[in-house]
Amino acid sequence: MENFTPVSGLIGGMLIGLSAVMLMLFNGRIAGISGIASGLLARPSSDTAWRAAFVIGVLAAPALYGIATGPVDIALAGGPALLAVAGFIVGLGSSLGSGCTSGHGVCGLARLSPRSLVATAVFMTTAFATVFIARHLLGA
Repeated sequence: MENFTPVSGLIGGMLIGLSAVMLMLFNGRIAGISGIASGLLARPSSDTAWRAAFVIGVLAAPALYGIATGPVDIALAGGPALLAVAGFIVGLGSSLGSGCTSGHGVCGLARLSPRSLVATAVFMTTAFATVFIARHLLGA
C-alpha cells in the first residue's frame, strides 16, 4: 500500500473517532462494528435503519476516498478465499470476546474500561504474533 502516510493514518483515526462520538452523541450507541453488523443479521427491529446506514458508510468510505484521491493500489495476499476465512475468524473472535477492536479499542479505551484494555491488549498481541508468524516463519 503506497498511499499510506502518517498524515492519512492520523486523518483516518480522527474520522473513526468522530464517527464514534457522533454515534454516541446522536444515538447513544457504542460504535462496535462487529456488534452493529451482527445486529443487521438479526430480526429487523427499530435499530435496523441506523445499523444499515452505519455499515453502508463503512463500506462507502473507501470508495469515496478512491474517488477523492484516485485509485488505491491494494494487494491482497492469499486472495478472496483467505480473506473470507480471515473475516470469519475475526467475526468469531469478536463474538467470543464480546466486542471488536472498534468497540473495545476506540470506544472502550476512551471510556477507561478495564475490560476493553485487556481485550485490546489481547487483540494487539495476537496481531503482532500473527504478522511475525506469517512474515518470518511462513514467508508470506
